[in-house]
Amino acid sequence: MLSRLFERGANVLMIAMMAVMVALVFGNVVLRYAFNSGIVFSEEASRFVFMWLTLVGALLVMKDNAHLGMSTVVARLGERGQRFCRGVADLGALACCLLLAHGSWKLVAIGMDDRAPVTGVPIGLVYACLLVSSVGMALMLVGSLWRLCTGRMAREELVNDTGSAGE
Repeated sequence: MLSRLFERGANVLMIAMMAVMVALVFGNVVLRYAFNSGIVFSEEASRFVFMWLTLVGALLVMKDNAHLGMSTVVARLGERGQRFCRGVADLGALACCLLLAHGSWKLVAIGMDDRAPVTGVPIGLVYACLLVSSVGMALMLVGSLWRLCTGRMAREELVNDTGSAGE
């Protein structure tokens, strides 16, 4: 229930961010070419929104287990080999997420004192997208590893074939 609510909210947020980004960029292009004017904060704001859009999208893709993988190789292994590869992949991804979370926490803390030159938004809020994404992915990976180690992960979940070539 909570997962579906999160997914629905994130999808609505992504749609809103995309609409804002398109409106800012399109409006700025029209104003620049038609009226030799422009929206001053458009470029900076659309860049910030794009960062959030990309990382919230990556979080949703992680939830759906739709990132690219080496399913061609792993699918040919037996179940034990698939479980081993899934564990190694999840542990490696978790290590990367924890490093990213650690670094982005420091970046957010430092950036809260700095302001963007045009919009005046604290840079820490912009970099918070890294923190949200890395912590969210780390939590999903911990859940995945828990299910893998306790034997609750079905064999169908072991191989990610959403990104396979040749399908």
